[in-house]
Amino acid sequence: MNMLINSPQTVVADALRGLAAAHPDLDVDVEARVVVRRGAREGGRVGLVSGGGSGHEPLHAGFVGYGMLSAACPGEVFTSPVPDQMLRAAKAVDSGQGVLFVVKNYTGDVLNFDMAAELAEEDGIRVERVLVNDDVAVTDSLYTAGRRGTGATLFVEKIAGAAAEEGAPLERVAALARQVNEASRSFGVALGACSTPAKGSPTFHLPDGELELGVGIHGEPGRERRAMMTAREIAEFSVGAVLEDMAASAPGDGPVLALVNGMGATPLLELYGFHAEVARVLEARGVPVARTLVGNYVTSLDMAGCSVTLCRADEELLRLWDAPVQTAGLRWGR
Repeated sequence: MNMLINSPQTVVADALRGLAAAHPDLDVDVEARVVVRRGAREGGRVGLVSGGGSGHEPLHAGFVGYGMLSAACPGEVFTSPVPDQMLRAAKAVDSGQGVLFVVKNYTGDVLNFDMAAELAEEDGIRVERVLVNDDVAVTDSLYTAGRRGTGATLFVEKIAGAAAEEGAPLERVAALARQVNEASRSFGVALGACSTPAKGSPTFHLPDGELELGVGIHGEPGRERRAMMTAREIAEFSVGAVLEDMAASAPGDGPVLALVNGMGATPLLELYGFHAEVARVLEARGVPVARTLVGNYVTSLDMAGCSVTLCRADEELLRLWDAPVQTAGLRWGR
């Protein structure tokens, strides 16, 4: 397959060099694989650190900056970063107020962030951990015990980052992050497989004229395969799955934050058309939408498809969502 790379072995390092050249407000250590907001320890803020396998850009390095993450640790493609990266990031951002680790629920990420937290605490850094597990498609997968962490990661990092920017203490920032995760649910659909640079070919086989309902962000299987559906039918199925789970586990009738997310290869023309159907379904079901975000934010390399994430948001969460943010992948109000 044709890819815009030098070699599979250098693809992550090359991307980090490009990130550094494009965004001089970031300190990018290409060798150590750590991206840090410049001046991260200034102002006595709580530090926010996240990370995971590369291939999901702009998650996570694209969300480092004012009002969001203090640092990110990119691993190899679809591979967890290692504890040394996470410890280095924690030390780089700790101002004495503690550090929050935002961890997507994948086995490698969980184990390595847990180990890094122990090492950081041995060095005198207070650490809180928040697990993101918002995917309603499956309970266990190839990569997880329990639900996968997907689109809600963006909501957690933005809202917790805004609270940290305002000077909230570590315990409050962590509590808000957990509240966002508990109030959020996601469902993804694949229209085509992704291809990793190392493999150079699709990571799974999806026959022409079929789609995968409930796919994971690494191409993990979902609930079922079906014949191709219209955008209207996909929206009804996806939003229905999310709302059904929210009603059972996080009931409420308040407004939602809505993320219509592309998996990497679906153009905005299709995503906005799909969002029109998502908005129609939500209106028909009496769910008010307070804020909407449409685009490629939590991707899976070049996978064709989309995901829907909804978060029940009270006035405080909406205020923090609206707070200024300035990162490579998300920016407004400043």
